[in-house]
This record gives sequence, structure tokens and C-alpha cells, in this order.
Amino acid sequence: MVEVIQRGEIWVANLNPPRGQEISKIRPVLVFQDNALTAIGTPMIIILPMTTQVYPSFKQWRITVTARNRLLRDCQVIVDQPRTLDRTRFGEGPLATLSTAEMEAVEHAFLGVCGMLHYAIHPR
Repeated sequence: MVEVIQRGEIWVANLNPPRGQEISKIRPVLVFQDNALTAIGTPMIIILPMTTQVYPSFKQWRITVTARNRLLRDCQVIVDQPRTLDRTRFGEGPLATLSTAEMEAVEHAFLGVCGMLHYAIHPR
């Protein structure tokens, strides 16, 4: 059975090999791509990597996700390092799904990282 990858889900993905300072390893990632794009069968999926190294000083740009379901440790979504991955890089999942409030926080942080907070409908 082929799993359907959905926006807001956390999956395990292989980010190797990296180049330069790119994030690497097999790690959890947040699916950030719109479901409509995934549904048409694009081979690539836009993700935001996650790390278990939680840094409170990065809270403006990295959203903390508490452990739940099959996500065994608290993580931070690394909003400042978006990637596009081939579907073959995905492994186990979904581990968990972000709440609407968590996804809104990720979206807000992403707009901030891109210098586009003026596009936010409900700025915080």
C-alpha cells in the first residue's frame, strides 16, 4: 500500500548527501507543500527539515513541536532551510500531524524568513 503524503504531516526522510552547510542525515521532516500539488502526482515534495536540538533563542524562526504519536522527541521545524525532495527519499510516516495552530505558526515564521511578513493576513 502506498501512503499518501499530506501537508502538515511529519515523515522520516533521507537528506543525504548534503552540500556545503545544508542539513543532512535521516531525520523527521514536515511536509509543507499544498495537497493539490501532491495530488497531481508531482515527483517532488516541498519539506521543512526538523531537528531534535531545540534552541529557544531561535523561536522566532523555528517552531517547536512536542513529541506525540510516533514522533518520540520534541523537535523544531527548521523553517529557514526549505528543501524539495524526490518521493523516493521518504521513509516511515506519517509520524504525527501538526495542528492548525502549529501550521499557522510555521507559515508565519516562513513568511518572516522570506521577508514577506507584510503578506500575512493575521500578523502576530
